[in-house]
Amino acid sequence: MKKFWQLWLSAILATFLLAACGTDDAKKDNTPVNGSSQTEDQASEEVAEFPLTLTDAVGNDITLEQAPETIVSMIPSNTEILFALGLNDEIVGVNDWDNYPEEALEKEKIGGMEFNVEKIVSMTPDVVFAHESMLGTGEEGLQQLRDAGINVFVVKNAADFEQTYETIKTIGQATGKTEEAATIIEDMKAKVEEVLAKTAKVENEKRVFIETSDVPEIYAPGKNTFMQQILDMIGAENVVTEEDWVMISPEEIVKQNPDVIIVMYSYVPDIVESVKKRDGFSDITAVKEERVVQVDENLTSRTGPRLALGLEEIAKAIYPEAFGE
Repeated sequence: MKKFWQLWLSAILATFLLAACGTDDAKKDNTPVNGSSQTEDQASEEVAEFPLTLTDAVGNDITLEQAPETIVSMIPSNTEILFALGLNDEIVGVNDWDNYPEEALEKEKIGGMEFNVEKIVSMTPDVVFAHESMLGTGEEGLQQLRDAGINVFVVKNAADFEQTYETIKTIGQATGKTEEAATIIEDMKAKVEEVLAKTAKVENEKRVFIETSDVPEIYAPGKNTFMQQILDMIGAENVVTEEDWVMISPEEIVKQNPDVIIVMYSYVPDIVESVKKRDGFSDITAVKEERVVQVDENLTSRTGPRLALGLEEIAKAIYPEAFGE
């Protein structure tokens, strides 16, 4: 189980790389880096009228004659967006890892990182929503789906909140759910504003370490990652100063002495207590002050409708006093 979880995590982490600049001012103006293409932005802002042609993340034009009646989703973030848009009846297949909402558990599974092309073809979906993070391992399978005459829309890697909003807009347009998409985005933005208003009052900035896997290979987000953007937004300091995702030793974590340790995975039982018992960790401020906190990795890693709740969960873990906790 651990092996498969880590393989999937490595794919998910690929969706969290930000552009090399622009995150420093995220907290000031709540305007994350927006690297989405002009074509995708323009398309997502138009009212959905069919037939409709959209350009996906790899530059392919996808023409939909009408709002799709049968949909396959190939990654959890897409699935959460589709369900939030009210497309339960239209969704006929989902990824093996899809676990939210509960209705997703009842859908036919099409595989994980290695998906079942024949099964998807047999479902005769009007559209398959793939994802840019899949291209390294799944491009051959996606081309087989295209060759079978199936519309494959590759959704762009959302590298920040703004691109997540654009993704929701685009999927909403592709499915004829533009109004529902707009409502989801408005609700997300309201939650983000609420969280930032509370954390803006914090006076003492906390130094934070976030880990996404356990020993012996502890991985953590550094600069130019989605998690870095979140920390910037709520006024917290990342103790990891290297670029992107890095493997870090327990000794270095002790040396950095974070005020808060956030555990962003759940495949290890009683992981919070396990972290506290690592050699030398009893001297870390976060351990001394009982500030080792486990968060829901689905909320904090899936770039979909619940991402604003993930921001709130991270903020509460670091600054509980700002939320009256």
